[in-house]
Amino acid sequence: MLDDRDRIFTNLYGQYDWGLKGALARGDWDGTAGIIARGREAIIEEMKASGLRGRGGAGFPTGMKWSFMPKVSDGRPAYLVVNADESEPGTCKDRDILRHDPHKLIEGCLLASFAMGAHVSYIYIRGEFYNEACNLQAAIDQAYEAGLIGPNAAGSGWDFELYLHRGAGAYICGEETALLESLEGKKGMPRLKPPFPAAVGLYGCPSTVNNVESIAVAPTILRRGAAWFSALGRPKNTGTKLFCISGHVNKPCNVEEELGIPLRELIDTYAGGVRGGWDNLLAVIPGGSSVPLLPKSICDTVLMDFDSLRDVKSGLGTAAVIVMDKSTDVISAIARLAHFYKHESCGQCTPCREGTGWMMRVMNRMVQGRAESAEIDLLEQVTRQIEGHTICALGDAAAWPIQGLIRHFRPVIEERIAAYVASGATGRLAPTPVNLPRAAE
Repeated sequence: MLDDRDRIFTNLYGQYDWGLKGALARGDWDGTAGIIARGREAIIEEMKASGLRGRGGAGFPTGMKWSFMPKVSDGRPAYLVVNADESEPGTCKDRDILRHDPHKLIEGCLLASFAMGAHVSYIYIRGEFYNEACNLQAAIDQAYEAGLIGPNAAGSGWDFELYLHRGAGAYICGEETALLESLEGKKGMPRLKPPFPAAVGLYGCPSTVNNVESIAVAPTILRRGAAWFSALGRPKNTGTKLFCISGHVNKPCNVEEELGIPLRELIDTYAGGVRGGWDNLLAVIPGGSSVPLLPKSICDTVLMDFDSLRDVKSGLGTAAVIVMDKSTDVISAIARLAHFYKHESCGQCTPCREGTGWMMRVMNRMVQGRAESAEIDLLEQVTRQIEGHTICALGDAAAWPIQGLIRHFRPVIEERIAAYVASGATGRLAPTPVNLPRAAE
């Protein structure tokens, strides 16, 4: 278990004052000017040495991402954009940072922006996060009033402006280039890459988009040192991580723990165990709805970090652990996710626009067993035609849950089809949705 002294988010549960006074008491804004005095390169090298990997899902090394920004300006301004559009089903970690520890994020924005030569930063927050936006804006106002941001931010000599921008609740705006489009006032649709945002981003200027948690942990890493952070977790999977545990557990919760903690220990220690005991476990989605689920046999021993989950053909993603016990209709659960991704597709890419709807309709029939066994292989083949063939990763996100279902629960699908045939039904019926309005087709 993670020692309390190593926890970064010490007000994760909102027990203390979330405002500036409480943040100062918890050590935020301590020596900020001194960190900036180290210089841009020193900060980036420290972040690289820490081994921090992006906490938004992709797991790309944060320090390396910062280093892609131009070292010398060509006359264009540079921007840091913080992705607070937390829309992945099962994920609610950034929300607690925004409402309970907003000053960690604000200080992180200052330090990260300085490291990348940006005098302006935007936080793009999910529209439904009304209370979180209120707390964050109040914290920004407090930081301005105290001189911690604005001209000569925190007495560092660096001028820094921070703006909060509220989105309208589109899942696709969690994709970094769609977020930039939305921030510019356009429809949130992903851009082709290259050019990458570090070269041509917000308003055509060098930009970096980072997740809330990635930025919020930066001040503590820079204050306590890369050696401290990299000593936590496992090699190439260092540091602490916020895990969201939901579903069929006794005590759903958010918790900060080391990367590499066994999944079973995480659930038993912090979430009170699986409802009905560990032997009642059916499957777990370990990283938010877009990663493939894992059956109990793998959950018994798997470790919660990027590489361990990749090795079992899943992913850490946002570290949103969704637990399903044996009462779950696993086919129906994945069909519901298929409907979500069909609904949230921006429609720009043909494989995603057409494929997500097709997969949803097939999955809805498979919930009842109104399919043929050969369609299981056909469905898997279609997911492969969508995966990796779209501008952004929403196509992959739609394909992977279905791939995981077929990989681990194919017999369940076959039994459902056989039961439907045995009930007296003959032939394959029309592909109408189950429990969905006709408009959803």
